[in-house]
Amino acid sequence: MSEAADVVDRIIEAPVFTSFTNVGYRLRRRLDGWTDLDSYDLTGRVIAITGPTSGLGLAATTQLARNGATLVLVARNEQKTNELAVRLTESTGNDAISSVIADMGDFDAVRTAAVEIAGRHGRLDALVHNAGSLFNDRRTTRDGMELTVAVQVVSPFLLTSLLLDTLRSTPGSRVLTMSSGGMYTAGLTVSRLEMDEASYRGAEQYARAKRAQVTLNEMWAEREGAAVRFHALHPGWADTPGVEESLPTFRKVVGPLLRTPLQGADTKVWLAADDGLPLETNGLFWLDRRPRPIHRLAATRRTDTPERRAHLWRWVSEAAGIAA
Repeated sequence: MSEAADVVDRIIEAPVFTSFTNVGYRLRRRLDGWTDLDSYDLTGRVIAITGPTSGLGLAATTQLARNGATLVLVARNEQKTNELAVRLTESTGNDAISSVIADMGDFDAVRTAAVEIAGRHGRLDALVHNAGSLFNDRRTTRDGMELTVAVQVVSPFLLTSLLLDTLRSTPGSRVLTMSSGGMYTAGLTVSRLEMDEASYRGAEQYARAKRAQVTLNEMWAEREGAAVRFHALHPGWADTPGVEESLPTFRKVVGPLLRTPLQGADTKVWLAADDGLPLETNGLFWLDRRPRPIHRLAATRRTDTPERRAHLWRWVSEAAGIAA
């Protein structure tokens, strides 16, 4: 990438509106001369992806199927997930697509899914954490944990922990976490990670969970070194069913400048497919195939202390039933 391209990218990145809409996507694609996603051959690579049936997950899953990956679709709706596997096989000719049924809000189901994933192929080239929704009303798991935190923080941590041995034994393996640009508004918190009923605001709860995801991504990379690569990313502002349902006013205002689901999923697929990234990129946060800072505001940066990071790791380990 040229120095001129870096300058232009910084100009695009400075205002959120330019960076997160399809304007940023289209300019950067042209600026950096991206490798077309269809050019990657992923035959023989095993990729497990949560939340594959809608929005960004569906876009990424469809693309990965076209690339020939051996896909394990992890989702809670058995009929919908199995129908997707059949449909993708028919449309792409890829017959290496299967499903594992698990509700990411149920930790016992996640444990069962991990056993099935590890035993099915004997290798795991990529684990993609994509499941998650923004809830406008407070919901909980059967154990009383706030559902956003359970699905997007604790379950991915649990699933990663249980699949580490398989990931470590697969050369070049990686763990990808789909975060959100909304996390830029939230500081790192553990004691207030789960919002209570009285103070609950869906967008704020979502941002807190996404901040925790990105922090844990960095901590996983520090712990695992080169054995497994960890990447987090955000999609910009994409037009998905989740946005339509949870943020209808935002969707109406931004309108045609929203990214398509595939544009939002592009970097996720690229990180799963491309082997050209050097090892020192481990633990970074990405948008449009470039690493980005995890803080835009001094206020959130001040919350990101070693003590809070250690507290987060202990808390999520205990919540997941994993030794810290």
